[in-house]
Amino acid sequence: MKIAMVGLGRMGANMVRRLMKGGHQCVVHDRDPKAVEKLVSEGAIGASSLEDLAKKLDAQPRAVWIMVPAGEATENTVQQLSGLLSKGDIIIDGGNSYFKDDARRAKQLEPKGIRYVDAGTSGGVWGFERGYCLMIGGQTEAVKYLEPIFATLAPGIGSIERTPGRKADQGTAEKGYLHCGPPGAGHFVKMIHNGIEYGMMQAYAEGLDIMRGANQKHLAPEHQYDLNLGEICELWRRGSVVTSWLLDLTAMALLEDPKLEKYTGYVNDSGEGRWTVQAAVEEAVPAEVLTSSLYTRFRSRQEHTFAEKVLSAMREKFGGHTEKKG
Repeated sequence: MKIAMVGLGRMGANMVRRLMKGGHQCVVHDRDPKAVEKLVSEGAIGASSLEDLAKKLDAQPRAVWIMVPAGEATENTVQQLSGLLSKGDIIIDGGNSYFKDDARRAKQLEPKGIRYVDAGTSGGVWGFERGYCLMIGGQTEAVKYLEPIFATLAPGIGSIERTPGRKADQGTAEKGYLHCGPPGAGHFVKMIHNGIEYGMMQAYAEGLDIMRGANQKHLAPEHQYDLNLGEICELWRRGSVVTSWLLDLTAMALLEDPKLEKYTGYVNDSGEGRWTVQAAVEEAVPAEVLTSSLYTRFRSRQEHTFAEKVLSAMREKFGGHTEKKG
């Protein structure tokens, strides 16, 4: 299948590589010509502009996947593409857009017959090797047409055992991609996914911070413990009920830097956590843990604890997010 990719950052470029490895043709564009040249050298078709990209997509319907920062950059790209594509063509937003923006854009594109698909994408900098978990919103026909793309990007069943009682023909979720509903539904599910991620990360971070403080002198001598946090994380990876990929990444970070000295503890947030809390307020759903974890990230920009260094280390490991300086 032939598809275009706009935005060749950490995730966009690796998604192109995974697609090409799976036998798909990719037309690529980025505002940085060097990023385009790199992928052209690996077999992609380069495009110097969005106009050039639209011309080089000769398959019908044309499909353009956008991997640029959420907000103005995505909005501008969608609007430009809407003037270059035609009836039946598909725009896929794979970034971290706000689900209400997806619903609005889909409605705006309807008169032109251009279909809009939102794909919440999880996998970070490891996606090329592990695959990307895809949470998809859009019209059924458009999603069905794109299924070969989703199947290639997704991890597949792999070595994870089938959930007991689940039937083999029950759906695509166990393959790592799912059509969640109409436009906006994919990014809504991804938004909640990231809110939960905040809470999980916070729980690990606080627990490790408590263990780190277990050797403080004001504690009774018989209650003082000098614990090896890296080894404890490694232990928990083996058969514990708190095993997870986040724990794997934490163990990796602590092995490389036991005191996490290269991290200040400044923890940014990319928006989804705020939107999750906002959705909870709109739905009158109590979300104490998710809200607290978001506020902790705000506080981290004023004071830094070991727990916040753990959060920062996890963010770097799964998404390549570096700390903001200053």
